[in-house]
Amino acid sequence: MSLLKTKMGKMLIILLIGAGIWISPIPQGVNPIAWHLMAVFAATVIGLILSPYPLGAMAVFSLTVVVATGLLDMKAVLAGFADPTIWMIACAFFISRGFIKTGFGRRVGYLFISKLGHSSLGLAYGLVLTDLIFAPAMPSTSARCGGIITPLFRSISEAYESTPERGTERKIGAFLVQCIFQCNAITCAMFLTSMAGNPMVGKLAGEMGIHITWTSWAVAAIVPGLISLVVIPLLLYRFYPPELKKTPEMRVMAIEKLREMGRMSRNEWIVLAVFIGLVTLWVCGAALNIDATMVAFIGLAILLLTGALTWEDVISEKEAWHTVIWFAVLLTLASQLNKLGFIAWFGSLIAGSVQGMNWVPMLGILLLAYYYSHYMMASAIAHISAMYAIFVSIAIAAGAPPMLTVLVFGMFSNLYMATTHYSGGPAPILFGCNFIPLATWWKIGFMVSLVVIPIWLFIGSAWWKVLGFW
Repeated sequence: MSLLKTKMGKMLIILLIGAGIWISPIPQGVNPIAWHLMAVFAATVIGLILSPYPLGAMAVFSLTVVVATGLLDMKAVLAGFADPTIWMIACAFFISRGFIKTGFGRRVGYLFISKLGHSSLGLAYGLVLTDLIFAPAMPSTSARCGGIITPLFRSISEAYESTPERGTERKIGAFLVQCIFQCNAITCAMFLTSMAGNPMVGKLAGEMGIHITWTSWAVAAIVPGLISLVVIPLLLYRFYPPELKKTPEMRVMAIEKLREMGRMSRNEWIVLAVFIGLVTLWVCGAALNIDATMVAFIGLAILLLTGALTWEDVISEKEAWHTVIWFAVLLTLASQLNKLGFIAWFGSLIAGSVQGMNWVPMLGILLLAYYYSHYMMASAIAHISAMYAIFVSIAIAAGAPPMLTVLVFGMFSNLYMATTHYSGGPAPILFGCNFIPLATWWKIGFMVSLVVIPIWLFIGSAWWKVLGFW
């Protein structure tokens, strides 16, 4: 077994990278503490990519090293756990459990299928719309895909005997898998609360003095997002078509499933009311001066008070607590690097090398590099942690409008999740269904990128011009 494939081998590589940066000469103009902190941060990001241990464990290792070496004291390191952004994400995870537990998510999915399920293309749009509906209040893409969308698509595939075991995956299942996967990256890009890394983007932008609101993100993404959601299933239907085109039986099946579920239960109505309330207050929060994290806590409190969720549901939501730990540590390290001036120094260094270049082509080149570099990443969070602040600072230093820059890089921090079978939480879930060979998965991901990126760069730019972002 090669060194890179063993847990201890990966840890050795991480330690060597961190130690190498630590003992290397400190560049002129860089705070020594910032340089050493960057060594720990770089080793942490490499750790997230290689993943010898879970993300939370890697974050704990980094926290321990930072305090043990005297770079930060324990109070400063643990301050990240008090960040409101952390708890807004956690609450949203807990609330999303209500969609799954009460069956409300499945009900919405069957409702769309009952209306659009007359064809395989209609079924694809039904599943995509289900994902879109829940995206604003479900930052866990794994929960959306694993808990709501995947069971729906598997039931459709089974109904038509389209399974890998039978060798009939191209009948309809493979087509639906890629529609779900490619469009999930789009729904993640459309809202500040639709992917766990998006609030981190907002936090990093805030550290640069640029405030992203829920509304500003959603409005900026709505036009290129909706166009992408319409185009992607059509594109796949043309270049990776299902063998089965007409599916009238699915509408009947969905109607029967809805009949079996009966009327909406009390808890489903509560979940629906909380969902509408959350989205409404997040949209109007800036105008009403209501904190976004407070809104999330209100939603969670209502679910607990009414019994739609129990405290056991909250403490058993492992992904949420896992996210709290690694997110808090990463935010602390990134924030400290910014406060110590490292990000500004690095951005000015790179900007100096491209001095004189117009910001428009530069922003396009940086976005392409940012997107396609995700082929080397196994985590959207690791990618954001490693590159977001640096790429944004370079673009702004070259003259790109600050709000446009932080938003478009934030959106691309989701779009690149449509690349590989390890690109983010939904990827291994959907690829693990074994409907599509690895080579085909990668080919489709690259092909779709050739369409999606121009939509966001050109149509998106025209829309952002109308909004006054540049």
